Amino acid sequence: MTKSNTPTPQEVHDSAIVIDTHADTPQRFLDEHFDLGDPLNGGDFNLESARKGNLGAEFFSIWVDPGVYKDHPARRTLELIDAVKQQVAKHSDEMELVTSAEGIERAHRDHKLAALMGIEGGHSIEDSLALLRQYYDLGVRYMTLTWTNSNGWADSSGDADDASVPHTGDGLSAFGVEVVQEMNRLGMMVDISHVSDKTFYRTVSVSRAPVMASHSGARALCDAPRNMTDDMLRAVARSGSPDSQGGVVMVNFYSGFLSQKYRDAQKAMQPEVDKAVDALKAKADGSSQTPEGRAALQHAIDKLQRSYADRIPRPPLSDLIDHIDHIAKVAGVDHVGLGSDFDGIDGQLPQGIDSPADLPKITAALMARGYSAEDSRKILGGNLLRVFREVEQVSKQLQAEDQPGSAVKQ
Repeated sequence: MTKSNTPTPQEVHDSAIVIDTHADTPQRFLDEHFDLGDPLNGGDFNLESARKGNLGAEFFSIWVDPGVYKDHPARRTLELIDAVKQQVAKHSDEMELVTSAEGIERAHRDHKLAALMGIEGGHSIEDSLALLRQYYDLGVRYMTLTWTNSNGWADSSGDADDASVPHTGDGLSAFGVEVVQEMNRLGMMVDISHVSDKTFYRTVSVSRAPVMASHSGARALCDAPRNMTDDMLRAVARSGSPDSQGGVVMVNFYSGFLSQKYRDAQKAMQPEVDKAVDALKAKADGSSQTPEGRAALQHAIDKLQRSYADRIPRPPLSDLIDHIDHIAKVAGVDHVGLGSDFDGIDGQLPQGIDSPADLPKITAALMARGYSAEDSRKILGGNLLRVFREVEQVSKQLQAEDQPGSAVKQ
């Protein structure tokens, strides 16, 4: 404490359990043989940066590219889960795989990074509640119902307006409702980032537990379909059973979701980018038809797109704080947190944020805007912990009621 007994931003940050709900680093584990003990080497996340930023818990994203691994995404899903567990085993002195809110707190007391997992995209379950249950048993504690692709039982914001893509009509099919109900029963958080607006409202109406958005922003500030309208923000805050304390929106750090100016610049550049990507695809040989070849081609495309993105000036850190502030004012300070998307957005972060080491800057910026120490700690991780605990409690209640969900669809 300072002499005035008012904690400094750094003291507040150091006293908080800081939780980030989305990092795509597992792809680097598999595809680049990246180790968390290594230097960043162009990435956003490693153990050193997590220590410097007092990061207490990270949800590692289990994301399977539906275009590259379109035949059997479950295999890639399992390989990514295994890759996370291998990293935890290798660095057991610094991190611990946890599967509960209490586990996050325990790891924090032991001065270890709590490693958790969330599946990004319901296509990973291959229309099987049995697979969903197995992923839970392996440690997965949230699932984003869709990625940018609709999956047959839930519609995505990424293709909601594409008439060539089959959609459910109601946002969730009958099986989609079963998926949400089974997630409630298991104690797996229902993540509504990426879903279409219609799917969002249907999910909120179905879920007995509060929902979370693992990496989304405010559409009022940046008009991206992935961001949430003010009405949606308020609906997250009201989600769950009648006595629920409501869900949480974890703010994405991606510049294209934070800044309308940045997003407009991306749109203006898109025809040039598309032309370059088409030229790259035209040069690809027959090997690009195999999963390995498709992955190599996608890596080359990602590198090309990154080169164009680097031409656009990064927005200021204040744009990120604006989103946190807006959600806190619209939904309430109990309903906002951090969902960085580290290693999933090709370094397109706001100025001053390059890794978890820079997270204290967010605390300082929040307190400069008048947020109290208590409210800052809520945003940094307390709100997510509260939602996680309630999801676990709803699971216990449902299992006590002996409502195991519906029959498995293979």
